[in-house]
Amino acid sequence: MLTRAGVEFEAVAAKVDEDAIKSALLADGAKPRDIADALAEAKARKIAAKNPGAIVLGSDQVLDFNGTLLSKPKNPDEALFQLKSLRSNRHHLLSAAVIYDDAKPVWRHVGQVRLYMRDASDGWLEDYVARNWDSIRHSVGAYKLEEEGVRLFTRIEGDHFNVLGMPLLEVLSYLSLRGTLSS
Repeated sequence: MLTRAGVEFEAVAAKVDEDAIKSALLADGAKPRDIADALAEAKARKIAAKNPGAIVLGSDQVLDFNGTLLSKPKNPDEALFQLKSLRSNRHHLLSAAVIYDDAKPVWRHVGQVRLYMRDASDGWLEDYVARNWDSIRHSVGAYKLEEEGVRLFTRIEGDHFNVLGMPLLEVLSYLSLRGTLSS
């Protein structure tokens, strides 16, 4: 997304134990929004600590289904279970971004999208998972709207970039306001 927006950057994978962070926050009763924010911050903090003076963006996304956090499916059966649970229901995708400057947090935002899934048949969902497993296994909720997964939905309320995993418009606005990006 950043490349298509004309932003020069270096991608660095932040090796953080996302499952441990999620588990600890869930045990403390944290809301999904706060978990998305904490995961994005952990990633930004990890990279910022190794790159003093750099501007570092960390981001993460979680799926909130009636207060339950869904994660990336571990296998096709889990993907099918998630899709069957979500069908005919509404859920939320929460996409968080945190920016560190000189190893200090300076900005954060959590975008939210409401998605309404249609009542797809068991057979269609089974075929969908079989056709798309290689792609959807990397996605919470076991779908990708930028691919065939868009057929699962009747309505989407919110910014499409949040669905893709980052509140891009807000990130670009912040970087423009601080003078990092020319506008």
